[in-house]
Amino acid sequence: MKEKDQVVIIGGGWAGCGAAVAARKAGARVRLIERTDLLLGLGNVGGIMRNNGRFTAAEENIALGADELFTLTDRLARHKNVDFPGHRHASLYDVVKMEPCVRRFLEEAGIRLEMMSRVVDVEREGEAVKAVVLPEGKRIEGEVFVEATGSTGPMGNCLTYGNGCCMCVLRCPAFGPRVSITHKAGLEDLMGMRKDGGFGAFSGSCKLDPLSLSLQLQKELKEKGVAVVRLPGEQIHREKLDLKVCQQYALPAFAENLILLDTGHVKLMTPFVPLEQLRRIEGFENARYIDPYGGGKGNSIRYLSVARRDDKMKVEGLENLFCAGEKAGLFVGHTEAITTGSLAGFNAVRRLQGKALLQLPRELAAGDLIAYANSRLSSEEGIRDRYTFAGAAYFKRMEEKGLYSVDPLAIRKRVRDCGLEGVYGKSLL
Repeated sequence: MKEKDQVVIIGGGWAGCGAAVAARKAGARVRLIERTDLLLGLGNVGGIMRNNGRFTAAEENIALGADELFTLTDRLARHKNVDFPGHRHASLYDVVKMEPCVRRFLEEAGIRLEMMSRVVDVEREGEAVKAVVLPEGKRIEGEVFVEATGSTGPMGNCLTYGNGCCMCVLRCPAFGPRVSITHKAGLEDLMGMRKDGGFGAFSGSCKLDPLSLSLQLQKELKEKGVAVVRLPGEQIHREKLDLKVCQQYALPAFAENLILLDTGHVKLMTPFVPLEQLRRIEGFENARYIDPYGGGKGNSIRYLSVARRDDKMKVEGLENLFCAGEKAGLFVGHTEAITTGSLAGFNAVRRLQGKALLQLPRELAAGDLIAYANSRLSSEEGIRDRYTFAGAAYFKRMEEKGLYSVDPLAIRKRVRDCGLEGVYGKSLL
């Protein structure tokens, strides 16, 4: 008889993958459940790593022992040390090649993947989750669970708080909507707010087909990784900056220009531009969106389902449920997802052991971000902010506290001084 899964992870984005790797390295039998046919979620249209404080956080994770996913993103980088407005030393991974590479890695690590499987319900027994349930009634039992379902969808939320379903990479119509595990378990989720008082925020960028752009733009992107195109005055809409998830990109330059990044596709750093307007700009006469397909109309709405948790990533009110990624707070970015996922997966195995859970110290940027973002959720001001190593208020905090560094040796020493070098790399079972 096949042994029961010890750690069950719901959601296969970067956070879920980070949790799966950490739990597997710690010695657990791990099953990762993903409702679509692709891992990485928004990581299939993202691609930005190591910009600003994300460099520090990546090196901290590597020193902690969570190196594998960062090694893969570095290996598949199309461009390294790219500067664009407000951001330095960015690395841009290839969004076309990344997902199959990560999938192969997880399979080879012995992580059981349950693709195209949407969890729709939870069986709870006292203060613990006993099993999750799929639409056909199939039950998946586990000893410890990690929710990394994100905060976007279902379609009704994009209609209520955005401009309707924009047919993004999450593909709710094809694979069914995201379901909140915490809500199904009887807990109350939080919702992020915008400056205007509305809920959620628009995803911060779109993808264009590179072949639909002018040859000059294609050449510039291939050579430099970035292109900045000045917008005509009538197309500058600064109010759109307040709609974005990515406050680190809510800078005047992102309203006054079209900022393009080469991630295999062309990443357009704006929530949306009506196609008719986009095609009036030189070089974009034949432009075509490839994510979201309705990118001329809008983008997906995020931050509509955040769990209440402690600084060890355990969900409040349940003894064996952890959370990571956007489910764990108003976090922005792949590095932030892997950071929270790695801690959640590691602590899931600590829970299996009956041992004390790890709380990353605030002498590390990773520990400080997790604790700081959590403390801010109790205030109305805090739920209007977003938390990322890459910019906005938190990167400023990193600089002020002396946490920002681009020296890998100094970062590793900091981790070593905390007594945590290689902590994620040790088998616990």
